[in-house]
Amino acid sequence: MPNRPSGAKAGLTRELVLDAALEYLDEHGLPALSMRKLGARLGVEAMSLYRHVPNKDALLDGLVDRVMELAFAGLDDPRDGWVPWMRQFAHSLRAALVAHPGVLPLAATRPVNSPDALRMSERWLAAMRAAGLPLGRAMDVVNVIATFTIGHTLAEVGRTPGHEGSEPDLDQRSDELDPAEFPNLTEVIRTRAGLDFDHRFTEAVDILLGGYAALD
Repeated sequence: MPNRPSGAKAGLTRELVLDAALEYLDEHGLPALSMRKLGARLGVEAMSLYRHVPNKDALLDGLVDRVMELAFAGLDDPRDGWVPWMRQFAHSLRAALVAHPGVLPLAATRPVNSPDALRMSERWLAAMRAAGLPLGRAMDVVNVIATFTIGHTLAEVGRTPGHEGSEPDLDQRSDELDPAEFPNLTEVIRTRAGLDFDHRFTEAVDILLGGYAALD
C-alpha cells in the first residue's frame, strides 16, 4: 500500500486506519507496529490517527474488531437457522484470520469489547435468540466456535511475534525420524494422514455444532 500524501488526512476513517494497520502487521509483525510507523504508511503525522484510535491499546483492540467485522460481513441472518449461520461464521472467521495472520496473537488474547464490537455482539445475540436459542446457549456457542477457530488457525498459520519464520515444522524433522522408533509419525509425514487442515476444521466445526444442536 503506497504512502498517502499528507493532505489525505482529512479523508482518514477508522476503517482506513485499521486496514492499513492490518496490512502493516501482516508484512512486518506485531512488535514492529507503532502509531508513528502507521502514520508514515498513511502519509500523515501520528497525531492524525488519534481521532480514530485514541491510543496503542485502542489500535490493537480495533485490529481484532476489524477482523471480526470482516468475518461477519455478508453472513446470512441467524434467524434463518443458527446452525448454518454459525458454520458460515466459523469459515468466514478462519478465512479472515488466514488472510491476516499477524492479528492472530491479538485475537487469541484480547477480548472483543470496543463500542462497535459490543453493538455487533448485541445484534447477533438478538438474532440468535430470535432463532430460538436461550441467551446463555447463544453466548456459549459463539464463544466456543470463535475460540476453536482462533486456536485452530493459530496452529495452522500463526507466527511467533518477533520471531516470524522460525516456527518449527514436523516435515523439517522427517530425515531425523527413525521409522523403527517413530512408525506412526513417519507414516503421517509420508501419507499426510491427519494433516489436512481444511478437512479437520470442517469436521470439527460440524461436530461441535451438531453437539449443541442435539441439546435442544
